[in-house]
This record gives sequence, structure tokens and C-alpha cells, in this order.
Amino acid sequence: MRRRDFTIGLLLAGKASAARAQEPTKRHRIAIVEVGSVASIDDPDSRLWQPFWKELRRLGDVEGQNLVVGRYSGEGHLERYADLARQVAGYNPDVIVSLTNSMTQAIRAANSTTPIVMFGGSVIEPGLATSLARPGGNLTGVDGYPGEEIHGKRHQILKEIAPSASKVALLGMRDSWLGGQLQALQDASRQLQISLIPMRLDESTPSEYRRAFTEIAKARSDAVIVHARGELLPYRLLIVELANNARLPAIYAWREYVEAGGLIAYATDFSEFGRRMADDVHEILNGANPGDIPIYLPTKFELVINLKAAEALGLTIPPALLGRADEVIE
Repeated sequence: MRRRDFTIGLLLAGKASAARAQEPTKRHRIAIVEVGSVASIDDPDSRLWQPFWKELRRLGDVEGQNLVVGRYSGEGHLERYADLARQVAGYNPDVIVSLTNSMTQAIRAANSTTPIVMFGGSVIEPGLATSLARPGGNLTGVDGYPGEEIHGKRHQILKEIAPSASKVALLGMRDSWLGGQLQALQDASRQLQISLIPMRLDESTPSEYRRAFTEIAKARSDAVIVHARGELLPYRLLIVELANNARLPAIYAWREYVEAGGLIAYATDFSEFGRRMADDVHEILNGANPGDIPIYLPTKFELVINLKAAEALGLTIPPALLGRADEVIE
């Protein structure tokens, strides 16, 4: 080969390499749909979202590099979910990350094809998935509802702390106590001779929580069970304050309430949920069909007790219950 041809070849190869180096990185677009405050998505203390972001980065999906993220929130107003879902669909994401069954149902109604990674509860009953092993359609994610037996366990724990409690209020969104869950709660209460008082919230707002606790006081409830719904969690400080001010023993579905000053929680681990959701997002962005990705069901639970809250309520935690606790906050 003549030197001139060899030099031209090197120059052309160099230009091709430079062009490839300048090619923009393919960017995937995801939409994250919260139900409380949109700020919680980037909360450095969030036990759900911080593990989610950390796992995505570990897998090579980094916002600002190969990932574009749209953040949305229903702000606790169920009546806004349909409009919000249409807005999310208009964003044209590659994957939608959604919290709660209600929000996911609204998103599916607005867009039945875009892959969804959800965090909900009891996803089979409302028809979100055909099975946990093969959910089908455009959905996968995490089912935070471990089964109907969880209600009996929480009832039993509450009865151990407050053995004289005979009337218990159930605090949740208006559609929280439907189908099998309500039946399981009623069955558990009958076995322990507890009368249940469903306290349904129309929306997740401070005024609605204050109204609910006024009604709970009028009903002369002896204790409170707080539902696991995601809409309630952003207002955990207020819910705990209202329960403690009313001097009502309360059991919660997430440890975050106990960390906020609540009495006791029998809960699963948010951080594991965050990691699982990130893994699902990564798989879908790399070509996996969401309907073929098994929905994760938690198997590990933790009992967390706040001794300071118990003392303020004038309660003595039985030694046997303390011995079973995974964590005791003093």
C-alpha cells in the first residue's frame, strides 16, 4: 500500500471513531407517579425511592445521562387520578412507575400499552394481574399485600398491647376496605371479640384526617388500625400526632410511622421494594416484556415498637411482645 493511501485510511478511520464518540447516548424516558408529594421521589431519607435510585445507578441507568425522568403526583386527591394519568400518557414514557392500585388502574385506563412497574397491594383481586408469576399485559412490580393473614397478626399484636380494646377504628381511603381485605379484617376481629369501625377518607389531606379522628373520638374507639395505602404515608406525622393526642393505641403497616413517633408497626421493608422496582425498570428498558416478569411478594416482616410512645400513652408493652420485636425504639 502506498504511503498516501495508508495516511488517508488512518484519517478516515479517525474521523469515523470521532463521529461514533460524538453520537448521543440513547436516552430512555420514564415517568414516576407518586400519590403524596412529588418531593418525596427525591427525598434523601425515603426508604423506597433512595434504594430505587441507587439500584438504577448500579445497573447503569442514570438520570441526565441515559435516563430522562418525569415526576408526577396525585397529591392525595383520588378525583385527580384520571386527569393525571392522561397527563402521564402524554409524556410518552418508555416505562411508568406507579404507586397504589388506584393510581395504576387510572394509568392503565389512559394507556393500556406502555409498560408499568407498580407498587400496590392485592393486585390480583382488582384484575391488575392474572397471576404473580406471570402478571400478563403491560404490568409488573411489587405487591405489598402479603395476604389476608396479615390482618389477624396485626389484630393480635394490637390486642396484646391494649387487651381491653373492644372497638377499633380502621383508617383508610374510601376504597381500602373492599372485597377480601374487609372480610379478612372482620374475621380477625370476631375471633378477638373486637368491633370494627371503618373510617373512610375521601382524600388524603390534613383536613380529612382531622375530620376522621373527630369521628373516631365520637365513636369512642379504643384503638386504631392504619391502612397500608400509599396515600396516607406522606401524612404520617399528622396521623401519628392525631392518634397520640387522642391517646389511642395504633398499629401501622409501615415502620416509617413508628419512626415518626407512632406506637407499633408490623411491616415489610420499603427498601427491598425500591430495589425490586428498579430491577424491573432496568429489565423492561432492555427489552423484557413486563407481563413475563414475576411480581414480587414480600416474605419478611418486622415488628417495630416505640417505647417512648407507649410510655406517653400509659401502656406497658408485654415482655413476650418486646422479645419478638425486631427493633425497639427508646
